[in-house]
Amino acid sequence: MNRNVIFYTIVLLLFGSGIFFILHSGSSLEEGRKVAQEATKSSPSSATAETLPSSTAKIFQDHLREPLSILLLQIIVILVAARVLGRWFVKLGQPAVIGEMLAGIMLGPSLLGLISGGALEFLFPAPSMVTLRLFSQVGVILFMFVVGMDFDMQHLREKAHTAVIVSHASIIVPFFLGATLSLIIYRPFAPDSISFTPFALFMGIAMSITAFPVLARIIAERGMTKTPLGNLTIACAAVDDVTAWCILALVVAIVKAQGVGASLLTICMALLFTGLMIFVIRPWLGRRSKEKSEREDWSKGQIAGVLASVLICAWLTEMIGIHALFGAFLAGIVMPSSAGFRSFLRDRLEPLISSAFLPLFFAFTGLRTQVGLLDDWGSWFLCLGIISVAVAGKFGGSMLAARWTGMNWQDSLSIGALMNTRGLVELIVLNIGYDLGILPPRIFAIMVLMALITTGMTGPLLSLIKLQERRNRKIPRVISLPGKPVREPI
Repeated sequence: MNRNVIFYTIVLLLFGSGIFFILHSGSSLEEGRKVAQEATKSSPSSATAETLPSSTAKIFQDHLREPLSILLLQIIVILVAARVLGRWFVKLGQPAVIGEMLAGIMLGPSLLGLISGGALEFLFPAPSMVTLRLFSQVGVILFMFVVGMDFDMQHLREKAHTAVIVSHASIIVPFFLGATLSLIIYRPFAPDSISFTPFALFMGIAMSITAFPVLARIIAERGMTKTPLGNLTIACAAVDDVTAWCILALVVAIVKAQGVGASLLTICMALLFTGLMIFVIRPWLGRRSKEKSEREDWSKGQIAGVLASVLICAWLTEMIGIHALFGAFLAGIVMPSSAGFRSFLRDRLEPLISSAFLPLFFAFTGLRTQVGLLDDWGSWFLCLGIISVAVAGKFGGSMLAARWTGMNWQDSLSIGALMNTRGLVELIVLNIGYDLGILPPRIFAIMVLMALITTGMTGPLLSLIKLQERRNRKIPRVISLPGKPVREPI
């Protein structure tokens, strides 16, 4: 032990003295050069004792305003707020995603900016929003990849007839109502640079969205995964998801393209890319996966290859003009159907995405949501009208279509309530509309509130339907017969 101490001391003294000698000798090399002497020119030596506290504060303030420091502070605040509100809403019987969405809104101008504009500017200065937006976009791209992997073709094969009828009814009815609503709100609210067609199309698709991941989570939490109703609803949501994203890709292509010819070219390229992914890449990956053992350990290089493939698909669809999210979604769909492979990827990606990236997206959306713009009765009446139209179209369309296929009223109402769930996917669509300049800030804020309310009402509606079903089973009907009423046996 003593030998180590002696050796350590000698090394420090020897090489430390050498460094000091080099620095002292090297100062002579500064002759003839203009070297700034900040320390000697900054202030008189007699004032050092008085300026030390303020200088120290300034140093910390300068470090705090560095882009990396701002980003780290933003991530800390966002993750803590999302975690706290998410757990609180779980205790209330709601999905955690509702609390996370609400946390994003609370960190924006709707609450934090209302309480302290200085705090909002300190936490989220305008220059930092570019970095935060990029982080959130990467997270959403990975999230859509996981959503694509959750898409199970087997559900469609087993319940194809009913699923297609219910899901397409749950799209066309709210789409029609949203387009009709555009006739009323286009002139007073739509941006001057946006024509009626893209505005109406986007309002229609925004009304038609079902949040497949949130719906699947609600079904799992209520133990409905293995039930016929749960399987049918998953199949309906899957068809709804694919159809809605295809329509959204078409709308984005129309908005981004310059003229009819450019729109047709974008649509044709999108169809070609989709066909290549589904009919060429997917079978090829399936054959490759069969060559590998289910128990084979996947290496880091293979995971990196998958992530690179996701980003390439996202980049290609962005270049085509139908948004990067569609490419990531397709990349998830074409992944090999091997349960071990998909579970391996999901187990490694989903925790990071759900706990880190998505809260950043919620916060970014919340910073765009200005509930304060609804500052009169007319705006709140419009908000109530949009929410009513959204619920009537999605809930009513799904319920009536399910009833038409022969389902009983309880199951039809349950499907309507589940398909009315919008959640995170709705926020993704709304942000696309905001980025394209289709949705003005006031309509954007109203649509975000609509997404929150329609997602939050799913759980209570299901509980109410279940309660009514139990009452119907326990309370016998009274049959009126001549003489006296006779109770029908249960």
